[in-house]
Amino acid sequence: MEDQEKRQSNPLQPSMSPQSSHEEEKYPEGGVRAWLCVFGSFMGLVGSLGLINSIGTFQAYLESHQLKEYSSGKTGWIFGLFTFLTFFGGIQVGPIFDARGPRVLVCIGSILVMGMMISIGFCKTFYQFLLSIGVAGGLGTSLIFTPALSALGHFFFEKRGLATGIAAGGGSIGGVIFPLVLQSLFDKVGFAWATRVIALICLISLAIGCLLITSRLPTKPLSRETISPDLRIFRDPKFALTTASVFFIEWGLFIPISYISSYALAQGLPARISYQLLAILNAGSFFGRLLPGYFADRFGRFNTLIITVALCLICNCCFWLPAKDNLPLLIVYCCLFGFSSGSNISLTPVCIGQLCKTENYGRYYATAYTIVSISTLTGVPIAGEILSRCNGDYWGLITFTICCYAAGLMCAVGVKILHCGYGRPWEKF
Repeated sequence: MEDQEKRQSNPLQPSMSPQSSHEEEKYPEGGVRAWLCVFGSFMGLVGSLGLINSIGTFQAYLESHQLKEYSSGKTGWIFGLFTFLTFFGGIQVGPIFDARGPRVLVCIGSILVMGMMISIGFCKTFYQFLLSIGVAGGLGTSLIFTPALSALGHFFFEKRGLATGIAAGGGSIGGVIFPLVLQSLFDKVGFAWATRVIALICLISLAIGCLLITSRLPTKPLSRETISPDLRIFRDPKFALTTASVFFIEWGLFIPISYISSYALAQGLPARISYQLLAILNAGSFFGRLLPGYFADRFGRFNTLIITVALCLICNCCFWLPAKDNLPLLIVYCCLFGFSSGSNISLTPVCIGQLCKTENYGRYYATAYTIVSISTLTGVPIAGEILSRCNGDYWGLITFTICCYAAGLMCAVGVKILHCGYGRPWEKF
């Protein structure tokens, strides 16, 4: 009786295990509305996550033009703030999504992203870029990113990995298109007009996202209880270890994305090739978001995450670290790391959703990524500072990336052991 009263007083504490509650809930697992939501999320992430996946192009250009007097460590704070606010904003965006749905959030986020892309062409100083890209872009992307992925959890459970992988692939497509467009236009029309062309592409994709990203569950009135984060959920050791794993994974993820173009330039490769390497990496990540999502639904979300994180670790150790100016090896690295790291974005929300009930998914996701956002804020600046301390030699930066993935892999394996024990390594989870 006492336990029942406690459960009623704490709506976040499920009265049954998340797995059993999922089995009792009925999900459409398809239908026109569900797949239109997937397409809307895909397009919304083209115009938001696609920009994050292109930060290497922006950073490489700004460091050699408008911000050439600043070190890599300092310019890294612009893009670190961009990714930080994208994830940190989820602490409020997720619970509001749970209460009121995605439509208003995505529309406001789209306005902020468009404001960033229009204003960036007029920026001249470090602080102007910090406000435009870091603040406006980060907040806008957060308002799109969290609802776009969370909405899919309302329509899919058995196919959630596949649906999330397809939607997250929008960020990869944007990450392929934007660097190639920018690389071809920088010399022809200049930085300002090149970014305005990107703004037009974002306008079209975000408009489609605003129309199609919807919620299946009824809205709830806004109250302190429905919109406040709850750190008590970290009492669940599996959730705490999952958050730690994602923290370390994201700490390492954005370093190659941010520095692969600069790395190629530093090795004496042509600028055209340097920007294309980022596009190749993002092309690999498209398939890395789609295929692991498909296999995750069949063999287990955490199982698939562990395998892909291990591949990320191997890629950085065996391909990027010894690459130097070896262009074929760099291309192989971008393809393989792009593929294996694609799951870093698409599988982590699905793994978090496996640990909670659907109506609390936005809050669980937001609370986890509030902690994870600290790694996205500090990862790129730390890498830039390491680069400066190593006198422009990239071995220290790459070693830091390797350590991040090693720690993330150990935490993910820890979650698997907590759930399955030591004697059942092949159990679906």
